[in-house]
This record gives sequence, structure tokens and C-alpha cells, in this order.
Amino acid sequence: MTAAIPDNVARRAVEWMVELQSDPLPDKLLRDWAQWRSSHPDHERAWQRIEAVNGRLRTLGAPHPATAALLTPRGSGQRRQAVKALAVAFFAGGLAWLMEDEVPWREWRADERTATGVRRAMALADGTRVALNTRSAFDVHYSAGERRLRLQAGEILVATARDGGRRPFFVDTAQGSLQALGTRFAVRLYERVTQVSVFEGAVELRPRNGNGPRVLRAGQQAFFGSETIMPPQAADEDSVAWTDGYLIAKSLRLRDFLAELGRHSDVALGCAPAVAGLKVSGSYRLDDVQRVLETVAVTLDLDIETATRFFGRYRTGISLVPHA
Repeated sequence: MTAAIPDNVARRAVEWMVELQSDPLPDKLLRDWAQWRSSHPDHERAWQRIEAVNGRLRTLGAPHPATAALLTPRGSGQRRQAVKALAVAFFAGGLAWLMEDEVPWREWRADERTATGVRRAMALADGTRVALNTRSAFDVHYSAGERRLRLQAGEILVATARDGGRRPFFVDTAQGSLQALGTRFAVRLYERVTQVSVFEGAVELRPRNGNGPRVLRAGQQAFFGSETIMPPQAADEDSVAWTDGYLIAKSLRLRDFLAELGRHSDVALGCAPAVAGLKVSGSYRLDDVQRVLETVAVTLDLDIETATRFFGRYRTGISLVPHA
């Protein structure tokens, strides 16, 4: 069994994590950090733990846990308390408790989930097919009386199977629930609303605190919040082209195109305000985000700017800007 990280080493690793968030980074700080890591195996093990947790946070697009510590003065009691709390969180399993109001920790514990840039399809116990888009997560609750999914994040495409027990099929979100009526449909979570697109059959929508239900037929889509359902619109089959590994744009503003593409990237994507309204059209492969950016840049006569840290070792952002 792997030995536990000593408390003093855990705290020092967290201190390094906080210090390395500063900008600019002094050369001496980087040298001292590298020397500390190499000076003892426990130091390297502690830093690998830091990297592992940070990697999961980046995958979820979560706020960095060092933010609170950075807002406290160096050498202050508040900074020491913040570092101590982070050390417990990173090395004693308390991170979910520490940040439950800021980070969607339920995604980590979801029955099924995908990381950034990952899409997959699966079959549930009853034969229902579910495809998960990037950064998506859901729980499965099947019982003798019903079949129910809880979408925690992202987007899924569902093709329900006939059930011998005639159990109804539901999908729950933060805004309410929907019942599939022998159908193929997509559900996508936004910050405050849920989008439902029906491609076959029908779906019945029920906002959590509002009036309902309302039935969407094949070829319709609608957004609903916890209290209301927006008027139905035409569903677009191209909106689920991600199941085939594509992003299809039809005169989409560059800003909005990059927001969609950015869901599949570990690096933040953006553009200069002057070019945000340029229109993008075409079919783009999602398995090579860099190539997509290069193609769009050439098509729109733009330049690509890349922000890095640690002397170019890590990319932190990519932006499309007017051609120089």
C-alpha cells in the first residue's frame, strides 16, 4: 500500500501550488520549485497528487481552489489557514466538502461521465442507447416501477428501448423533468435552463416549479426553466452531429462558434471583440481542435495568438485576432 504523504510535505506542496499561480513568475521561484520536487521522493509524490486533482478540475472547468488563498496577504494567518485547509482537501479527501458550493462535484461521482474532448455511446440495462457529449455526466436510477436518468452536466442523446415491464422513462435536470414517449431526443444543460430536442416520437416536459406538462413532438425543440417552458422551435438534427465527431456551423458568429468548440478543448478559446461577429459555416472534425482553429483562421484571414505559462510549457488560452 502506498505510504501517506507527510502533513508538512502536503502543506508545502500546496504552498508551491499557490505561489505558482502568481504572474509573472520569477525565474528563481521556478528553480526553487524544481529543486524542491527533486530533493525527496515524497515531494514528487505530493506534487503528482496536486497535478492529478488540478487536472480533474480543469476537465470540469471548475474554479481553481488556490483562488481563495491568493486573495489573502503573503505570510498572514489567513494565508496559512487557507493553505492548511487546501492541504486537507487535496490529501485527505475533503476537497468536495470544501468547495461544494463552487464546483459541480456530483459530476465526479456520476454513474456515467466523459472528460473534455471525449464522446462515447453506451447501452443501458434495458437496451436504451445513450450518447454522451464532451464534459457530460448522468446518474442511472432503474427500479421496478420506472426508469430514470439524472443529467448532472453536459448533453446526452437518448434512444429509448421498449420495456417489458412498461416502466416509464424519465430524465431529470436541475430545472425539472421530462418523460420520453417512445422516442429519440437530446437533452442539454445550460446554466439556468434545459434544452430538449425531439427527433423521433414525443417528450413531455414538466418544469420543477411551474405549469405543465407540455408535449414536444418530433421535429421540435424547446428550452425550459424551473418555472416556465419557452415556445417550441424547429429541432435541428445537425445539433447532434457531435455523435459522429463533427461540429456543424451555419452562419454562426465566431464568438459563438468558439464557445461551442471550446467545450471540446482543455485550453480556453476566444477571439478579439473586433472579429467576434464574423460568420462561420462548415463541418469541422472535433478530434483536432487545433486544426479547426487553423482552418477558420485561414478562411477568415485571422491570426492565432497563444497564451502560455512556465516558459511556453503550458498553453492557457488561444485567441483568434485580426490579421497583423
